[in-house]
Order: sequence, then structure tokens, then C-alpha cells
Amino acid sequence: MAATSKPVNELTQQIQGRPWLRWMLWLGVTAVLLLVAWGLNDFRGGYYELPVADVVNVGMDWLLITLDPFFDAIKAAMAFLLNNLEDFMLWLPWWVTIIFIALIAWRVAGSRIAIFSIVAMYFILSLGLWELCMETLALIATAVLVSLVIGIPIGILAARSDRVDNIVRPVLDAMQTMPAFVYLIPALMFFGIGTVPGVIATVIFAVPPAVRLTNLGIRQVPKDLVEAAHTFGSTERQLLFKVQLPLALPSIMAGVNQTIMLSLSMVVLAALIAAGGLGREVIMALGQVDIGRGFAAGVAIVLVAMILDRVTQSLGRRSGAKLK
Repeated sequence: MAATSKPVNELTQQIQGRPWLRWMLWLGVTAVLLLVAWGLNDFRGGYYELPVADVVNVGMDWLLITLDPFFDAIKAAMAFLLNNLEDFMLWLPWWVTIIFIALIAWRVAGSRIAIFSIVAMYFILSLGLWELCMETLALIATAVLVSLVIGIPIGILAARSDRVDNIVRPVLDAMQTMPAFVYLIPALMFFGIGTVPGVIATVIFAVPPAVRLTNLGIRQVPKDLVEAAHTFGSTERQLLFKVQLPLALPSIMAGVNQTIMLSLSMVVLAALIAAGGLGREVIMALGQVDIGRGFAAGVAIVLVAMILDRVTQSLGRRSGAKLK
């Protein structure tokens, strides 16, 4: 065993010491793959078509049969959270909701954003879109909460382990480059139509910024501060919660901001599978070619996005200012 591993180790050291050997190795592997592909194409008299769609369909059918109780449990938990939050927001009087939003905006972003929030929310009320706006906010709040619960811990693990980072990074690349409409297909298959699959698709679409910016923020913590914490006897838990996370908070808040914005954009698309909210107005206006109806719903979406964006950006700036 040792005799077999010794030549392998020597070959590995030679490749690492000479970069051109690594390039030659990869070129050789590529050439072999091209020759195999050419032989298959020539043998078939055309080209070899990969059965990707068939494999994916078989895999999806297997998941639907095998993990059906698991998906039912997720659907029940998500529906419980979303329905209760939506019922509570619709139960509150409109003026209480506006005052609550204005107080948060004033406390976090200042009086100008608070006044803008009051005017914007009252304008949405005047458009007759208040209930749909509350449904949209409930969808966004649920999706953002689930995205952060999933994304921030994964970002912490990726920041503390290069192996985890190397595994997570291509997955995030695929999630961010995949067309948003594609996420609606598995959500529809696993959870049916309605608000829950809309939230699931929104979570998949919105979770990458939370992971990436948490990872980036922790990795950007100065190494001398980490070494100083180790010198004073800090445990890994103390290092994370008392040094790394506080210093990475501005970056994490930027991830929260991007997660909220992506959630809002995806919630509108999720109306295609009956997720409801303001997105339903946009889809119905599109189907009826009703420009006025679509414009009103679009303005309401823009106003909600501006409020959420300004408040979360201000919260991120306040977090950064406290560290200086």
C-alpha cells in the first residue's frame, strides 16, 4: 500500500511544482473526452443526445413518491406561518399598520423616510389595493424569514470551511443564473398551486445573497483581530458571536436587503401559480390588457420596494456606523 502511494505522491508533488504539467494533464483529459464524444457521434451517424430531461423527470417522480410526507410537512408548516401572519396583518386596522411602519422607518431611517412611508402606504390604500398589499407583505416576510434562517447559517459554515465554500459556491451560481420561472415548476409539482409553492420558489430564488454576503462579511474580518481573540483564549463560539458576526453585520445586512428585494420580485412572478398579492393584479391586467390596472399595481409594488429598500439600507448603514 505504501509502495503504491509513494509514486502517486511524487507525481502529485511534481504537478504542483510545475504548473505547465497541470495544464498538460487537463489538456490530455479534454482531448480524450473529445475523442470519445467524436467516436460516439460517428458511430451513431450523427450526435449523441444526452437524456437530461428524462433523467430529471425520473428523479422528480421518485422524489414525489418517496418524500411525499416530508413535502406535506413542509407545506403544513409554511401554510401555518404564512396564513397566521396574513390573517394578523389583515386584522389590524389600516391606520395602525401605517403608524407601525412609519415608526419603524423613523427609528431606523429618519423622519423623511417615515413621512414617505406614510404617504406611500396611504396612496396604496387609496388605490384600493390594501388587502393585496398586506398579502404581498406577508408573503415577503415569510420568504425572507425562511431565507435568512437557511442562508445565514450556511454562509457562516462556508466562511469557516473552504470545503463547504467550494461545495456551496457552484450551487449558488446555478441558483442565481437559473431563470426565475424555472423555480415555479418544482414548487408546483411538490406543493401544488397556491401561496406555499410561491413562498418556496421565492426562498430558492432569494437565499443566495444571504449566503454569499454572510460568507463575505465573515471572511473580511481582519485576521489580526481573529488572532487576538484566539490569543486571549476565546472559544470558537465566542469568536463567532463576539468578533466575527458583529464585524460582519454591515455585509449581512446588505444580504438581508438583497434578499428582501429578490423576494419582492419573485413574489410577483409567483402569482402565476396562484400565490396572490399584488402580483395577481399584474397577471390579471396582463391577461386582460388592462393598462391602468397594471399601472396601479405596478406603482404599489414600486412603493413597497422603495420603503423596504430604504429602511434596510439605513439599518445596514447604522450597523456599520456603530463599528467605527
